[in-house]
Amino acid sequence: MDKIPMTVAGHAALVEELQRRTSQDRPAIIEAISEARAHGDLSENAEYHAAKEQQSLNEGRIMELESLLAMAEIIDISKLSGDTVKFGATVTLVDEDTDEEKTYQIVGDAEADASNGRISVSSPIARALIGKAEGDSIEVSAPGGARGYEILKIAFV
Repeated sequence: MDKIPMTVAGHAALVEELQRRTSQDRPAIIEAISEARAHGDLSENAEYHAAKEQQSLNEGRIMELESLLAMAEIIDISKLSGDTVKFGATVTLVDEDTDEEKTYQIVGDAEADASNGRISVSSPIARALIGKAEGDSIEVSAPGGARGYEILKIAFV
């Protein structure tokens, strides 16, 4: 069984979601099912079928969260340092074509959220960054063609 790298904050967020899904969402869904069941004929009861589907989705996510948490290898970023990019690093890049600056933190797959600046360690850009230092240039294959970036700053926050 492979371990899944995860930051302390990412682990805490998954634990919180699991807690919410088991202690709040699950009982609410069970209540919705019993309410819908009270309305009579289940074969034509849309509320019942919707509640059962919601239950299935919730239970599936609970199983996924339990699996992720069981395989988690928690890495405390505050104890990391160095001159090269590795898991947990916050990297500021500049696009060599547009001079646009972007900042990304390299995190585990389960906590990645590109819109909030957290990219998966297994993403193409993160794989290109790993092992590089400030001032290095990288090239990343993107859907619109290859993009060039220069590393401006590496921090472990």
